[in-house]
Amino acid sequence: MSARSLNWLKFGGLVALAFALGLLFAGLLDLPNRSSAQEQGRGAAAIARVPVPSIPAARPLQDLSESFAAVAEHVKPSVVYIRSQRTERTTQQQVPPGMERFFPRFRQQPEIEQGSGSGFVVSADGYILTNNHVVEGAEQVTVQLLDRREFKGKVVGTDPNTDVAVLKIDATNLPPMALGNSDDARVGEWVLAIGNPLGEGLTFTVTSGIVSAKGRALPGLPARGQGSIQDFIQTDAAINPGNSGGPLVSVRGEVIGINSAIASETGFYSGYGFAIPINLARTVMNQLIESGQVHRAALGVSIADVSLADAEYVGLPAIRGVVVKDIPSEDSPARAAGIEPGDIIVAVDGKPVEYVGQLQQIIGFRKPGEVVKVEVARKGGARKTFGVKLQALADTPQVAAGDGAEKPGDGTPGGTAMNRLGISVEPVGTDAAAELQLPANTRGLIVTNVTPGGPAWDVLYDDPQRGGPDIILSVEGQDVRTEADLRKALQAEKPGSIVTLRIFNPRAQSRRVERIRLGEGQ
Repeated sequence: MSARSLNWLKFGGLVALAFALGLLFAGLLDLPNRSSAQEQGRGAAAIARVPVPSIPAARPLQDLSESFAAVAEHVKPSVVYIRSQRTERTTQQQVPPGMERFFPRFRQQPEIEQGSGSGFVVSADGYILTNNHVVEGAEQVTVQLLDRREFKGKVVGTDPNTDVAVLKIDATNLPPMALGNSDDARVGEWVLAIGNPLGEGLTFTVTSGIVSAKGRALPGLPARGQGSIQDFIQTDAAINPGNSGGPLVSVRGEVIGINSAIASETGFYSGYGFAIPINLARTVMNQLIESGQVHRAALGVSIADVSLADAEYVGLPAIRGVVVKDIPSEDSPARAAGIEPGDIIVAVDGKPVEYVGQLQQIIGFRKPGEVVKVEVARKGGARKTFGVKLQALADTPQVAAGDGAEKPGDGTPGGTAMNRLGISVEPVGTDAAAELQLPANTRGLIVTNVTPGGPAWDVLYDDPQRGGPDIILSVEGQDVRTEADLRKALQAEKPGSIVTLRIFNPRAQSRRVERIRLGEGQ
């Protein structure tokens, strides 16, 4: 055999040996005998379906989730999307009259202003409840239902003081929402806010939260008149621009409020939303449907929430009630009945009064001429009850403080420092009376400086930018026209005691009562 043949034979033997060894190792390692694609399909088919876990402790959460979903499904068909439109005509003259044709781009054109909001159906024949600010000044209102049908909306009536409006659409067999009792709503209970936040892209959105407070007033909202009522339900359910007018719903599926405002530095939701109590809205709605306007009754007093000093002064065990700051009219029914400035109203017809918004609702929607029993607390814990015949509320806009000249001594501590009150004062002279346009019978002491952090800080005002200067008319019922009068009025009072001051504010042309705890000093 030739050498070449021998080499080929050896090579073939080595190949055969290698193949045999490969089969041996494959058997030992149990390598797959299918392709990767085949193996992938076999593995996927082998994964078993995992059963739903049973977690008894999570059952309450599952029930709550089911409740939210059921309530949302039930009430969403009653919520509507509202679009409003009005024409804003420009008043600024861009070019001389008669020259517009030479400057077509500067021709004055009316601007179309569009807005949107929410509302909800309250009757099968098409009555809809929403916010006044959603449709205020609107020339055209369009209402869209959940099923995308659209109707032209008619504004039946509006009430700016409560921010409530009623619309009517020409439709039948609509699903009305059940109106609950907002007085029964408790802090901490779950609620859903339903509406159309941020325009048409997010219509019929549902958010959840709790009632986080009740009886809230929002200082940032402008008062629309003497009948303005602020008694909001606060919630942490997410509310954004466009949610206005939508319902705040309990887990029972009842409306307890109308979403109306948010507290935010950016204009978007930051954790605090506010709703008008449905009890208040229902009363306004019924009057608007019946007569197209709201009629209110009044006691004829100016009021504010009770302060700690007020409560201690009349011996109240808790800071509750409403203080009569002033009785501005001579024909006030409260004055005729015997109520005085400084009285603390603690009950009406036996029902306890806690804060201003509550009293406004109790009195505001009674009938003029009706007699109510008003219980007041006075100095030393004295209690008296008066029968007050209510008068119709002449709802005129509140007087706003206007710009004026700086007061005498502004910027410097004029007069004698009254350390016990933490103020400086000056008698009202002839020049000051003329400059401040004081009524002839109004004389006292001008507050020229208030010590920061002192007893009168944030109670009396000397700064025109904050509505000052205030004028002190009397202390504990004693008229004060000089610094000596003020010292004499305070002479019998001990440090830490609370005194009543009658104040006149020239800018607002109003009188009020303030109570201040005296500090140390003479």
